[in-house]
Formats: sequence, C-alpha cells, structure tokens
Amino acid sequence: MNRLYNLDYLRGFAAFGIMMYHYLSWTFGSFTADSLMGRVAIYGVSVFYILSGLTLYYVYYERMRPSKDDLISFFKKRVLRIFPLLWLVTFASILLSGKIPDIGNLFLNLTGLFGFIRWDKYFSAGVWSIGNELVFYAFFPVFVLFIKRFKPLMLVFSFLLFGIYLYFTFVKLTPSMTISEQWNTFTNPLNQVFLFLGGFLVGAFLHKMDVKNSVIVSVLLVALTLFIFFPATGDIINLVTGTNRLIFTASSFLICICFYKLTFKFPKFIHNPLTFLGEASYSVYLVHPIVWALTTIAIKKYNIYFPDLPKSGRFIIAVISTLVISHFVYQYFEKYFMKLGHSSKNNPS
Repeated sequence: MNRLYNLDYLRGFAAFGIMMYHYLSWTFGSFTADSLMGRVAIYGVSVFYILSGLTLYYVYYERMRPSKDDLISFFKKRVLRIFPLLWLVTFASILLSGKIPDIGNLFLNLTGLFGFIRWDKYFSAGVWSIGNELVFYAFFPVFVLFIKRFKPLMLVFSFLLFGIYLYFTFVKLTPSMTISEQWNTFTNPLNQVFLFLGGFLVGAFLHKMDVKNSVIVSVLLVALTLFIFFPATGDIINLVTGTNRLIFTASSFLICICFYKLTFKFPKFIHNPLTFLGEASYSVYLVHPIVWALTTIAIKKYNIYFPDLPKSGRFIIAVISTLVISHFVYQYFEKYFMKLGHSSKNNPS
C-alpha cells in the first residue's frame, strides 16, 4: 500500500518532541501547563494513539474480515513489531538501575500483560504508553468487526468509550492533585482508548475525502495556534481535566487529520530526514531514556576530563547520541523483526 509519508512526519515530530521534553525536564526541571513542552509531553503521546488507530485502519481494514487467520497474522505482526525492542529496553533499564526487579512485574512487562493489569509498573520512562497500545490492539479487531457487520453496535461502542473518556476527564482525574499523584489513573488504558478509536474513525470516515491543501494548511494553523496558546496554567494535570482536555484533544485530532489529508510533499533534503525520524520513532521513543542514563554514567566517569561541561552540553550530546543510536537500532534491529512479521503468506502488509 502507498505509505502515508505525512503521518511519518507527524509521528517523528511527536517522538522528537517527547524526547526533548524528557531531556529538558531532566536537565533544567519540570514544565507547567502553559509551556509548549508541557503540552507536548501529554499530547505527543495522544497523537501517537490517534495515528496508531488511523494507520491500522489504513493498513488492515479492507483486508481483515476478521477471521482466525487474519487475527493470527495481525497479532503476530504486532508482537514482532513491539516486543523485541520493548524487551531490549526493559533489560537495559534493569541493568542500568542495578536493582533486582520484582519478578511479577518483570513477567507482566515481558508478556505485555502489564498494560492490562498493572499499567503503571514498568521499567523505563514512557513504556506505560506501550502497555496502553497493546491493550488497544485487543480492541482493534472488535472495531473492524463491528463497523463491517454491526454498525449500530459500533455506534453504541463509540459512545461508550467516549463516555469513559469524559468520566476520566471530569470525574476520575481532579485538578486539585498533581498528575504525578494521579499517575495510575491517568495511565489507565481506558483513559486513553478513545484516542485510538478516534484515529480509527478518522480513517473510516475521511479516507475518501479530498480537501484542498490551502484549506488543510489554514485548519492546521488554527489547530496549532489553539494547541500552543490556549490558556492553561499550573500543573500539567490541568491539560487533561475538564474543558481544557476537550480543547487540547480536539486540536490534536485536527492536527492529525490535517497531516493525513495533506498531499504536499517536502523536497528530498527535508523529506528524507523527516521520514527517517518517523520510521525510527519507536526507537527514538524507547531508546532515549537509556541513552540519557548512559550519558549520565559516562559524564560521571570522565568528569575529570570535562570538569566544566555545562548542562546544555550534556543535553546536546544526549540528543545527538539518541538520533544516531536510534538509526542503527531501527536499521539493524527493528527491521529484522519487521521482516519476520511480513514472512507469513497470510499477513496483510
């Protein structure tokens, strides 16, 4: 199928933005709700979820009935796409921590069951969202089945998941406590699954719609302006509670829709690095905390040679190292397992 390169661009921007948020916060301190990085920290992951639902619709919808063979093929491909790097990062995090892990939590992480049972028990920054993603994959065949054969059920199911999203937004999550105090609630996959469903529905309803690039760019500018300048202050919990969450969710969906329908392609010197960043976004997202830990160890060990290395120097080293290492991880590790996922004759590709 034709690759949606504009979605690669957005996926790459999201991964890079989350990496920058972590590195900047680990270097200079936390961000608040009125900062761009604070907003990217939350809604960069939301964009991942929307793009995931949209991309899976684009790749699988026409070819998935779903039948037993379809399900085996789908989950085989997902397992080979997600688990090898997840395992690598999990073991690397444990080794770098120097602590003996809880065996139960390790088992849940290695099997992916932590996303269903203990979604806040993970070993590396950001892995909670991978647990959520694994839960969403269990929903995906149900979405396909309902929208193909039981459209009224799909409508009811969509309203149900949106209602759950509103329940977390206005009831379960409260602005009177920080997001770190409510981390278990925020990272609950039921608090996020509507975003994945929304991406799926964007694909279902807009895949045949053609929109002029001029209109798309205008809408994109409005969405970005709303995302950057909409007034929200204090702890970043204020980005995911009340009306604020609906505003930022809407702007995230609009941004994804605009990149989805945009037909403009950048010149090669811009297109190629952005495409790489999008393709390697999973590596960038999972590898960057490991790179940060390694740079911390290296700087402490060799501080005698660089006693005056400023914080910004460490930050720059970590960014460059992450991009280089992610390139090799994607090319020589991820791609190997992705090819195994395509090896089945029954695999939709």
